[in-house]
Amino acid sequence: MRRDIEFRTEDGVTLRGWHYKAKGVDGPAPTVVMAHGFTATREIYLDSFAEVFSAAGLGVIVYDHRNFGVSDGSPRGHADPWAQINGYRDAITWAQTQSDVDPNRIGVWGSSYAGGHVLVVAALDRRVKCVVSQVPLTWGFETARRLIRGDHWAGLRAAFDGDRAARARGEAGAMMPVTAPEGQPCALPTADTYEFFIRFAEEHETNWKNEVTLHSIEMFTEYEPATYIARIAPTPLMVVVASGDHLTPFDMTARAYEQALEPKKLVVLPGGHFEAYTGEPFKISSAAQRDWFKQNL
Repeated sequence: MRRDIEFRTEDGVTLRGWHYKAKGVDGPAPTVVMAHGFTATREIYLDSFAEVFSAAGLGVIVYDHRNFGVSDGSPRGHADPWAQINGYRDAITWAQTQSDVDPNRIGVWGSSYAGGHVLVVAALDRRVKCVVSQVPLTWGFETARRLIRGDHWAGLRAAFDGDRAARARGEAGAMMPVTAPEGQPCALPTADTYEFFIRFAEEHETNWKNEVTLHSIEMFTEYEPATYIARIAPTPLMVVVASGDHLTPFDMTARAYEQALEPKKLVVLPGGHFEAYTGEPFKISSAAQRDWFKQNL
């Protein structure tokens, strides 16, 4: 059973989502706080994970980041990683006020861009008692240099500078597609990104929009969540990687995992970045994550 929820961030933005009740639990339950990756919204398979966790006796709070989906915030389509990190912490604060949440047994879950966020949240916020980071962004600059052709880099840097100047003049920031057919400019230039988002939008009702601020991409290149990973301990950490991932590359995530201290666990899935959300990789991953949360919350 789930209900619609909303809560306010410390700076006054209303975030909205769902609260799944822990099945079979009367009274305060261990609870997992979840949000999605770069521009993605809650209905893009997060309900599948939440249902697995809820059925196992875990409460789940799923919400959209500010500026996306059903949450408020402007400019729309702006993905500020630090504002999203603070959103997680505001969600934890709200959760601790709820009568059916055990305030001392809070876990966090994030995937892709938010997989990086939960590394930072768990390192900084000791209210977090367990963390699962799925196919996470680890080093933003290195990831960007792998995704963006070398001969395009100087032009992108110039676009960042021009966009900054335009915003300083009071103009609206530039926008670009999140994904596009091969060869067309976009934020995430991989074929599997295009297939995943466009197919989902064609087959489901969704609040996802194929647009993101250029400033978001600049912030992506400056964001280095893996630098926090050694500070997570002694909070239990699970990292889920996909062996064929080239959006958040396997070798980079594995390198970050090596820097984490115990207790920790690595789960390696077959396939690429987006297979983690569906099919057999989802069954493997969601079961391992469920058990990790149950063990540690």
